[in-house]
Amino acid sequence: MLSQRDMAQILHVSQVAVCRWEQGVNSPNIEALYRICKAFDVTADYMLGLSDI
Repeated sequence: MLSQRDMAQILHVSQVAVCRWEQGVNSPNIEALYRICKAFDVTADYMLGLSDI
């Protein structure tokens, strides 16, 4: 399991940004979404709940 700090470093964002995403206060912007998809080898559709694949 990744810590918020680890995730922030991978995505080139602040730890606060990751914390706010987890709390539902904010959502990642398109660039962060792209980085998340690349880091976890998933599609944006999957991350957005539009696909189970």
